[in-house]
Amino acid sequence: MNFCYYIVMKLVVGLGNPGKEYENTRHNTGRILVALIQKKFEDKKIKFITPDTFMNNSGKAVAPLVKSKKDLKDLIVIYDDVDLPLGRMKISFNRSSGGHNGLGSVIKALKSEEFVRIRIGISPATPSGKIRKPKGEEAMLKFLLGKYKDKELAELKKISKKTAEAVEMIFTESKEKAMSVYN
Repeated sequence: MNFCYYIVMKLVVGLGNPGKEYENTRHNTGRILVALIQKKFEDKKIKFITPDTFMNNSGKAVAPLVKSKKDLKDLIVIYDDVDLPLGRMKISFNRSSGGHNGLGSVIKALKSEEFVRIRIGISPATPSGKIRKPKGEEAMLKFLLGKYKDKELAELKKISKKTAEAVEMIFTESKEKAMSVYN
């Protein structure tokens, strides 16, 4: 008699674009964060992936790893968010893509919004905290594909500690507790 054991694998996906030319760009924030935090989880049963598809086709890489609606509870997607200031993060669940094409691709491929996202802020802010987003499609694209400055990468390293703690709390306790602690 053959037995097939299904091991539940926790999955953390960092959205971005593959290739040297996209390294350290704002649109690769998800990939950057996954690289920074995965070392902290080497002994845990968590799979970290950075899709080799381009951002707008991220769902093609994620869908084969999420076999059922039940698997959605073990999925976290990390990505850049222009509506948050650099150095901030926000955990959300069962929400729309908010216009983010990579997240939209994941939602479409999974046919569900019922998974956790960790949005990482990438926008500059005024001293009072007001976000300064680029105006117009061309300016936004240039901003998203622009490289981080060293000072900005240092901010990402700082937020990576909180992100790692949040991932651990989501998987060991609950998404609700993580949202109440980290949002």
